[in-house]
Amino acid sequence: MPVHVTDFAHVRLTVTDIARSRAFYDAVFGFDVALQAPPPDADEATRTSLAFLDGGVVYSFGGGLLGLRPVAPGEDRHDPDRVGLDHLSFSVPGRADLDAAVAVLDGLGVHHEGVKDIGMGCILEFRDPDGVALELYSAP
Repeated sequence: MPVHVTDFAHVRLTVTDIARSRAFYDAVFGFDVALQAPPPDADEATRTSLAFLDGGVVYSFGGGLLGLRPVAPGEDRHDPDRVGLDHLSFSVPGRADLDAAVAVLDGLGVHHEGVKDIGMGCILEFRDPDGVALELYSAP
């Protein structure tokens, strides 16, 4: 019998530069911060309890949790054609939200592929600073 799951708990992306990645995810998505690495002067108990963050951050949003873990070498870049993550897709309520997202991305200077109708809905594709493929999806 297969394992019974009801949803996913979180996704965590490995990044090269936490400051750059946080600036991007904060500006594009504005997710609430659920957990973040403590400052260097935090007490030992706090640093120990949050050590699993590896200096990163965990965001909370309607779909769950998204973590950023800054442990990749600086020259590393995501490759969707290698084993692992191909892309990460977020749902938006409707097509108008995709059009609004285009304006946000344009305002931030983030390259995107424009809104595409894929038959079963519409998508907007773009990449984060490490080249992780991100997508916004709206059902028809």
